[in-house]
Amino acid sequence: MKFTDGYWLKKPGVEFSRAVQVRDIKEEKDSVTIYAANLNVTDRGQTLNHPLLTIRFTAPRPDVLRVEAVHFAGTAKKEPRFQIYEEPCELKVERTEDEIRISSGKLTAVVSCAHFRVRYFYDGRFLTGTSDRPLAYVSAPWGKFMLEQFGLEIGEKLYGLGERFTPFVKNGQTVDIWNADGGTCSDLAYKNVPFYISNRGYGVFVNNSGRVSYEIASETVSCVQFSVPGEKLEYMVIGGDDMKGALRNYTSLTGRPALPPAWTFGLWLTTSFTTQYDENTVNSFVDGMAERDIPLHVFHFDCFWMKEYEWCNFEWDPQVFSDVKGMLARLKQKGLKICVWINPYIAQKSALFEEGRKNGYFLKRTNGDVWQWDLWQPGMAIVDFTNPAACDWYCSKLQRLIDLGVDCFKTDFGERIPTDVVYYDGSDPEMMHNYYTLLYNRTVFELLRKNFGENNAVLFARSATVGGQQYPVHWGGDCEAKYSSMAESLRGGLSLCLSGFGFWSHDISGFENTATPDLYKRWAAFGLLSTHSRLHGSNSYRVPWLFDEESVDVVRYFTKLKCRLMPYLYSMACETHRTGVPCMRAMVLEFPDDPTCDSLDRQYMLGDSLLVAPIFHEDGTVEYYLPKGKWTHLLTNETVEGGSWRREHYDYFGLPLFVRPNTILALGNNEQRPDYDYSNGLTLEVFELSDYEPAQAEIFNQDGSPMLRVEARKDGSRVTIHFEGKATGLCVRMRGISKVSGLSGATGEETQQGIMLLVDPSLGDVTFTIE
Repeated sequence: MKFTDGYWLKKPGVEFSRAVQVRDIKEEKDSVTIYAANLNVTDRGQTLNHPLLTIRFTAPRPDVLRVEAVHFAGTAKKEPRFQIYEEPCELKVERTEDEIRISSGKLTAVVSCAHFRVRYFYDGRFLTGTSDRPLAYVSAPWGKFMLEQFGLEIGEKLYGLGERFTPFVKNGQTVDIWNADGGTCSDLAYKNVPFYISNRGYGVFVNNSGRVSYEIASETVSCVQFSVPGEKLEYMVIGGDDMKGALRNYTSLTGRPALPPAWTFGLWLTTSFTTQYDENTVNSFVDGMAERDIPLHVFHFDCFWMKEYEWCNFEWDPQVFSDVKGMLARLKQKGLKICVWINPYIAQKSALFEEGRKNGYFLKRTNGDVWQWDLWQPGMAIVDFTNPAACDWYCSKLQRLIDLGVDCFKTDFGERIPTDVVYYDGSDPEMMHNYYTLLYNRTVFELLRKNFGENNAVLFARSATVGGQQYPVHWGGDCEAKYSSMAESLRGGLSLCLSGFGFWSHDISGFENTATPDLYKRWAAFGLLSTHSRLHGSNSYRVPWLFDEESVDVVRYFTKLKCRLMPYLYSMACETHRTGVPCMRAMVLEFPDDPTCDSLDRQYMLGDSLLVAPIFHEDGTVEYYLPKGKWTHLLTNETVEGGSWRREHYDYFGLPLFVRPNTILALGNNEQRPDYDYSNGLTLEVFELSDYEPAQAEIFNQDGSPMLRVEARKDGSRVTIHFEGKATGLCVRMRGISKVSGLSGATGEETQQGIMLLVDPSLGDVTFTIE
């Protein structure tokens, strides 16, 4: 939201009361409160008839400083609050005549006392600071606001703010944090998160569930500004050694992603949205995939598993499905997990409408009527998840589905939440608009966790806000079947994964319309090299043989590749669960010291070791960048010296898929399932060992516990590989090495891709010399 008209003027009717002069400082054990006047007071008369802003610094966790700025403290709005996981942390305070230093861990705020300014340092390194036009209370014809403005350093770039499909680097954009169902082709977003992260290795989180408005190098091109309606503003500056460190600290504050079960990483297939289907149709899809040797792991029933006009009644349409329990059991006998579509809306024709109305389970208008409209479902009402009884009622309907054999839910919608309503708990409806999705998805996720246990619950969710990362997985929403939409989907996923979210998916080949065979095959490679992979569409089926026979081969090839990659992918998922660093990573996150990576949004790192560059052109060409080092193409074994851009052509069975130097990549021996015993028949592929630091890998059991740790050290030509843990039939392949000598602790044989070592980890270290 813009308040000025260029450098010199304000918009008509706008008045600023900025924090100008520090008038008093109050130190307590766990806080520092600063009282700032909006002018330089030179006589006592100027202390009258002017605002005094109250600015309080606290430390919710190490390396995080919270700032609470208040104009009027007497507001009585009931605001939903994001859950903050605080950890006792000593707040260190040092004062001199000119400034006060407030520290949390390695993060320090230096406040100038004479003229209010704040600069933030992490371990002595300058991060950011308030601009020449700092913290302010703003009175405008359209409302009252609190505003803060930070300076941007030259070359500084900001990212995140949720799943945004606009340009990846947010500089130059105006962003409003307001969940909306806008597809992937607009500046609206399903998942709005008031957190941005800088390539300078820090983040800023505005702890406000309502509409937060950002001007990012837009209203003032050298600054980032954020404002909220009302009389108070709370934000947190989050430090870190680098961008990963800032994300670790942010997710420790707002919640780490749950660990999705291993089966979720396999291929999901759906009925599509408006298509006709029954059990025979479903079986034709499932059996058709099996007949073509395409591994399939989850089958999803989209909206029309329920009778039209009655969403949601949570009852299978009896005109289409006569033996639901038997059908689901038969699908499970084929090795499938079952997902069904739901949303938080109850149509008037649903048998549940009267039940919910009578018991007060829906959002209401101010006169006590149920809030209803005809968009989406005729006369639909919205479940009020601030009412514990409504949550129990909603979950009881889902429990019946779980008892039938449903394993997970696609929690669609949750963005179109009205503000002219009354909530059961009295929450402010403006502040609930974004927050609603958190209550909705948390309610469903916790029911699944109750039924299936820790590390075995999963959603397929569209809407989200702060904290929603705790309830994976999320997908990118409604995209079109065209290359530009494929690219915008990737931008959205990269932005989301720089906003605290760890896992992300998208509709392979696009949701709206039907892709060409060319686009279908290119998007399949991209989709099966994302953390989660789903074939889904709107008005046409997405099974590959309806496109062409080569599509069958492409989907089979990349699905089997993903299954083989599962020991590596699952270890990355465990790291995401443990640290908050996303599984799917923008290049800038892995290579913060390479300026070329700052703006890359057409390629990404899948985990810390695999570079993926999807192909976005019909002619099969791709331009991508390899950072410095000797990279190895996983599929062709070609080695390439990085540090430059490359332009290449690939057929449908290839794309740039490079392994980072100094990597131990864990590959499994199962091409059919993602959830197998990774310790049996494991191959550790070792790429381009460095003399400077060891390569490491860790393999996990499917309960998230470590089963095998491996470290490879190279000293000149001498290599030592150390193992901790157990594995059966373990092989180590030294990629690009044709001959070794002095081998101890293993037997070796030559292969086309390098020396293969057969290892028993219980026998101790393996050592050899590279010739």
